[in-house]
Amino acid sequence: MQAAPTHELKALLRLAGPLIASQLAHMLMLLTDTLMMARISPEALAGGGLGAASYSFVSIFCLGVIAAVGTLVAIRHGAGDTEGATRLTQAGLWLGWIMAVVAALVLWNLEPVLLLLGQTPGNVENAGHFLLLLPFALPGYLTFMALRGFTSALGRSSPVMVISLVGTVVNFLLNYALIEGMFGLPKLGLVGIGLVTAVVANCMAVALAWYIRRHPAYAPYPIRRHLARPSMPALRELWRLGLPIGGTYTVEVGLFAFAALCMGTMGSTELGAHQIALQIVSTAFMIPAGLSYAVTMRVGLHYGADRLLAARHAGRVGIGFGAAVMLGFSVLFWLQPEALVGLFLDLEDPAFAGVVQLAVSLLMVAAWFELFDGIQTVAMGSIRGLKDAKTTFLVGLCCYWLIGAPAAWVMAFPLQMGAVGVWWGLALGLAFAAVSLTLAFEWRMKRMMGGVGLGVPVRP
Repeated sequence: MQAAPTHELKALLRLAGPLIASQLAHMLMLLTDTLMMARISPEALAGGGLGAASYSFVSIFCLGVIAAVGTLVAIRHGAGDTEGATRLTQAGLWLGWIMAVVAALVLWNLEPVLLLLGQTPGNVENAGHFLLLLPFALPGYLTFMALRGFTSALGRSSPVMVISLVGTVVNFLLNYALIEGMFGLPKLGLVGIGLVTAVVANCMAVALAWYIRRHPAYAPYPIRRHLARPSMPALRELWRLGLPIGGTYTVEVGLFAFAALCMGTMGSTELGAHQIALQIVSTAFMIPAGLSYAVTMRVGLHYGADRLLAARHAGRVGIGFGAAVMLGFSVLFWLQPEALVGLFLDLEDPAFAGVVQLAVSLLMVAAWFELFDGIQTVAMGSIRGLKDAKTTFLVGLCCYWLIGAPAAWVMAFPLQMGAVGVWWGLALGLAFAAVSLTLAFEWRMKRMMGGVGLGVPVRP
């Protein structure tokens, strides 16, 4: 039978709460990096922002592929298949390690590409400093995310939250010490920020692996056993689902990377303002991102157990709650943009006057698209819980790159709206994605349920 909305919402929030906290902790690490860049100089902020955007663009594909671990383990958990869940987790670890090596090689050779794309030599040089040691974070980061998917699919997301929060605190303290040269440490600048991120990411992975190994709740899932011999069928299944998820993540983040490149051709002021405003928007986005991940687990759990009506109900509850939360952030961005920018920059410092003014204008635009961003993210999670990632990829590709990116370029340059025009283009793409993905989830569920709204038919 279909659960009451309040019952499903409570179940969803019990899982989503720690995941949202984990997402916010991860974003706080990125915010710490941004704050430390700003303490160095406006030039370091612009170049470091370019490096951060490049890192996100390359690493987000890997993260998308690894996100399939949680989806498939949730489905196996719903079906009572512990052996299949174990094999998929092992495959996720191996896939993460392989992708980490490839992504690092790409990041270390980006400088010629950035110059070719019209970025200023100074910004590219600073981006290179930031990316010197940062890629060493990838093995630990992807290991942590694979294990996060595994334990979250089992309904145990609290250890992820605790480890993430501790990592955030350590990241801030080490960053501050290296930027200020405390305790006799050298002032490593942007290189130091990348180094700290790498150290913290790998320590977090070790901590979560140790917890899973020691806690008796994971005894039915012997991940260490035969880890050296991953299951090829599990690797193929994970890759088949993970590839379009990674593609979806890439086209979405690619849209914002495209926006950063547009800003970089305008100047350091525009790029710096974009980085500050994007960090604020991304922090708010962590709530629907964590919620989306939890919705995937809930929908996948019901789907694996052949409870399709309950799966549809979980998706609808998640989308509605995500919309309500992001509507609140829209109001906040509209009413208090200066206060939010003031959390990152000194509003009275003449050196950042241009950056502050432009960042405030960008947040006013963001107030209009936060609602759409939340809806499209949770709707994506709902569809993925049905083991369907191709739909989200195709919708994202069309809405982001056939609507959002062209609109951003036209408004920014031919229409001469500058940086604000870029963000209006982003808003248009996200609005189309929100409507399309919500309709796609409803269509997918109706098709699977044979066009009826009652009963729990066996999934095909």
